[in-house]
Amino acid sequence: MQHDTTSVEKDESFERDMTYIPDRITKDARVPEDGSDAPTWPVEAGRYRLVAAKACPWANRAIIVRRLLGLEDAISMGLCGPTHDKRSWTFDLDPGGVDPVLGIERIQEAYLKRFPDYPRGITVPAIVDVPTGGVVTNDFPWITHDFFFEWRDHHRPDAPNLWPDEVREEMEAVMKRVFTELNNGVYRCGFAGSQAAYETAYDRLWVVMDWLEERLADRRYLMGDAITEADVRLFTTLARFDAVYHGHFKCNRNKLTEMPVLWAYARDLYQTPGFGETIDFDQIKTHYYVVHTELNPSGIVPKGPERESWLTKHGRDQLS
Repeated sequence: MQHDTTSVEKDESFERDMTYIPDRITKDARVPEDGSDAPTWPVEAGRYRLVAAKACPWANRAIIVRRLLGLEDAISMGLCGPTHDKRSWTFDLDPGGVDPVLGIERIQEAYLKRFPDYPRGITVPAIVDVPTGGVVTNDFPWITHDFFFEWRDHHRPDAPNLWPDEVREEMEAVMKRVFTELNNGVYRCGFAGSQAAYETAYDRLWVVMDWLEERLADRRYLMGDAITEADVRLFTTLARFDAVYHGHFKCNRNKLTEMPVLWAYARDLYQTPGFGETIDFDQIKTHYYVVHTELNPSGIVPKGPERESWLTKHGRDQLS
């Protein structure tokens, strides 16, 4: 995501702007004649590039789902560095600071290539049409949804069923609660514009954390015995909790490591192929502690916690 504090005024609560480029990539691409719907783009292996950043929890979702489904050969990926300025994320991890496929220094260039007067924040994840160099979409919930449903012809043979039909309705409700109260809830705490707004956000956050601790006590994953999209969406926040949200965002009732069930669940996912290798704690901490200058004006990045604790035994396999 781009800088998250622009909509917060004194005494106000943080509200995330959820307006994104609504285009999608689908098997049955179409351009609506009346302009009432967003156009869809055709699924074509090798045509698109996912631009993400390991520091960003929303982009981290797309990185994980792409890997779980085996889409690495079908959709290339460019990674931005952990910090950005007011203009956009940059490719400072690449030689010369230029993405080797798109040939650009910052993702903003792909947005402006398609929308010269693009008025909103420049966010990741974003999917770019390589032939034209223009952005296709940055609508992060739909990106991972469509990786599963629209790119099935390019999945690896043993790809997990991230959207099982039999639990779909309940899963949608679980994901909505996790997004509203936790994924976004930590930001609501960190960017609260008043003490009252912060305390309200804090209380809401810990209600859902306690609910998750209880829900996961007798099931290995959020929806049962198998990993789903709901677990991906929860994991990226949990992975950042002790490193960033506990202190930086004042979500400090307790640490994740002090919640036996959630901590074991998080370690279980971290040790699952496709999850842990997408987590870079140094980039995560650098992003939050350097970019959010109003919360951390010194720019000092904390050294801990240590990654080794994520590799300890979790015992969750007994629940399957």
